[in-house]
Amino acid sequence: MVMTRRAWRMILLASLGGTLEYYDFVIFGIFAAQIGRAFFPSQDPLVSLMVTFTTFAIGYLARPIGGLVLGRLGDKFGRRGVFLASIFVTSAATLGIGIVPTYASWGIAASVTVVLLRLTQGFCLGGELPGAITYVVESAKPIAPFVCSVVFGCVTLGVALGTTIALIVGNVLTPAEAAVYGWRIAFIIGGLLGLASFWLRRSFEESPEFVELKRLERASQEPIGELARTHAWQIFVGIAAQAVTAVFAGLFFAYMPAYLTAVSKYDASTATFAQTYGVVLHAALIVFVGWLADHYPPHLLLRIGAIVLAVGAYPFYAALSAHSVNIIALMTIAALTGAFVNGTFAFVTADLFPTRIRFSGVAVVQNISQTAFGGTAPLIATALVRDLQSPVAPALVVIACGVMTFVGSFWAARAAGRVRVRTAAAVLP
Repeated sequence: MVMTRRAWRMILLASLGGTLEYYDFVIFGIFAAQIGRAFFPSQDPLVSLMVTFTTFAIGYLARPIGGLVLGRLGDKFGRRGVFLASIFVTSAATLGIGIVPTYASWGIAASVTVVLLRLTQGFCLGGELPGAITYVVESAKPIAPFVCSVVFGCVTLGVALGTTIALIVGNVLTPAEAAVYGWRIAFIIGGLLGLASFWLRRSFEESPEFVELKRLERASQEPIGELARTHAWQIFVGIAAQAVTAVFAGLFFAYMPAYLTAVSKYDASTATFAQTYGVVLHAALIVFVGWLADHYPPHLLLRIGAIVLAVGAYPFYAALSAHSVNIIALMTIAALTGAFVNGTFAFVTADLFPTRIRFSGVAVVQNISQTAFGGTAPLIATALVRDLQSPVAPALVVIACGVMTFVGSFWAARAAGRVRVRTAAAVLP
């Protein structure tokens, strides 16, 4: 299939909200200590950090609700309106976090405001990436695995953008200045970029497959009810298949900066550079794996990535914390291994649901898995490091979710087949 320039433009526009999501994801992790001191001060820095990551996780609690509401609207009325509304409100909330006064100025009102803004972000982001996945699958079915990987590759670059902004802030400002307002600059930039994305999305066209559904008057009027009645098993399978993807995002993107500096004692510039390198490489490898998934069964590639992550988690964290292997080499290994799950999970999820309830189905799976596994991963990892007194403790989370995804990939393969692709062997038993 030959994609037109206009089609590629629409696919990239669909990715913009997810890019902002992961940008916010990583700057919250990079500046977690500063955010904690600004809004959740405590005598114990680790307690302050845990409260900050709790706020990070709270934002994810609104995602399933947002996914249900926005998914229902997207399946019933169309994808375009949901895209426009979600990116605008998300951008405004991100901007708000950047300008809200600190605890020292507002007291508890500042803490509550930040939590409410995180809830608002979570609600709207509940429909962003699911909507993008749904849109590109319906716009380029013959190469659906590849275009899904392009979306997530672009989304991952949001992490690189976040780490780059953090690196610039750290080099331009003094440590004292960066602690006081450097983190604000990062959130303000994210909010403004999101508003620019909203402006560009005004030219967004409706999914051609949804247009056809509306023309035939076959769009679901109650997609959530239909989803619950007819595809409950697919929801369960999708959540299991996405478990390690969500944890990888939580640990490699959001938690990694804090882990490298606070736990493994790397200096901030080394940690930021290493993660930026790893993320950019990861984004490129995601697209490569997506290309592979156009020619080989996506479920098999997902399975390979899941089991390698599970087996390699302990030695990875052991080497990282002991400084026994070059950090760039370790980030290269993580980027390559993670690409096998992040380059395939989007198509595997979309392939579980028919067009009339696909937005809702992908949203429910994506948001429950991200909330249960990704949103809580930094908090759980921090608690495990503290309670077990071991820098290798985060590996336990990766191992558990890697096994879950490995098993889930077999179930997902048996429940798949809703998206036609050019590969006859798109599904393995």
